[in-house]
Amino acid sequence: MRFSLSDEQQAFGQAVQALLAATDVPAATRAWASGDTTVGEALWGRLGELGVTALGIPEALGGIGGSPLDLVVALDRIGYHGAPGPYVESLALAPLLLAGTSQDGLLAQVAEGAARVSVAAPPLAPYALDAESSHTFLLADGALSHAVVERALTSVDPARRLSAVTAGEAVGQVGQATVDLALDHAALAASAVLVGAGQRLLDEAVAYVGQRRQFGRAIGEYQAVKHALADVRVALDFARPLVHGAALELGDRSDVAARDVSAAKVSASEAAHLAARTALQVHGAVGYTLELDLSIWILKVRALVGAWGTPAHHRARVLDSLTGA
Repeated sequence: MRFSLSDEQQAFGQAVQALLAATDVPAATRAWASGDTTVGEALWGRLGELGVTALGIPEALGGIGGSPLDLVVALDRIGYHGAPGPYVESLALAPLLLAGTSQDGLLAQVAEGAARVSVAAPPLAPYALDAESSHTFLLADGALSHAVVERALTSVDPARRLSAVTAGEAVGQVGQATVDLALDHAALAASAVLVGAGQRLLDEAVAYVGQRRQFGRAIGEYQAVKHALADVRVALDFARPLVHGAALELGDRSDVAARDVSAAKVSASEAAHLAARTALQVHGAVGYTLELDLSIWILKVRALVGAWGTPAHHRARVLDSLTGA
């Protein structure tokens, strides 16, 4: 299996990177957390113009019909910059759940970057993300329905605005095979965001230890700090190929795709969590302040580790696959 990205995928990733790097994403994320989605929605629209929001949507429904690996390339960069919004739900989950239903016309708006979709799918994802600014659905026991917001909830990540929802008007039944495939796409998408966020935490930590000085030396010169950051580098370098490999298997609908997605989610979660802990440690007391942009990625990682399946859930799936349970 070829794990390296094609020239086209690398160029696409660079284009997404350039667009996000030219935008003050941390400011957009902080505004989103406060309830002002104006800047975040404008960013969503620009990503739509680039084709990001159309990746997972079939051409017949107004999208590009890209592969899961194409989607991973974009979400890695979205995670790196910490862009707010229901990207996992809109780009990875909605195209599979809504296609063929009375709501599949909504996908053309998503592809254009003009609409967002949020989905609550208990027990893996019991709450809806950004329900107030999205077309929100509830998936329960194979039944897809419009969601009715009951109450707002508090997330560990302020930019992830969660809501408890109940079933409203029915949309239709979704076959179990489609549900399983959609949830695997969501877990893969979350893994890609985690890897990107972990990479950003490592880059921020490396930059900081090169500037912060103690006892006349940059703290990055101390061996203990070097080793800690090297461990993060290794963890991320192991996680990213697993995510890419799982994307290839998922695109081929192979028999081991679900297992590989779970392995990728576990590895990405562990690598990103290690990156968050290490970045916090090397920054010292200032790392605990919400005013520092580092908090955007630390809190995002903490929230996404449990999103679309906890590490325990995905480890159990890998074990069941290997033992034939």
